[in-house]
Amino acid sequence: MTGLRLFLTETPDVRARSLKELAREFEPSVESIRQWVRQAQLDIGERSDGLTSSEREELTRLRRENRVLREEREILSKAAAWFATETGSVPSRRSNS
Repeated sequence: MTGLRLFLTETPDVRARSLKELAREFEPSVESIRQWVRQAQLDIGERSDGLTSSEREELTRLRRENRVLREEREILSKAAAWFATETGSVPSRRSNS
């Protein structure tokens, strides 16, 4: 969390002020401050209608990992097909069920 975001979301006397007043003084938009406050509330458990920062980071990591695994699977599938045509053997598609 950036210094200004941390300051605006965790300083008690600042949290008591209106979002418009904070936006005028510190210059981020009212909507940015509103989102920061909402995220801070999620992170400390005051709200439960969204993902915490750690959950969001984990979701991003898992999506990235999933994308990489899909790419690797596609590469391996293409490599297997290429080797099969080069060696003249095509693997059977029999099911053992």
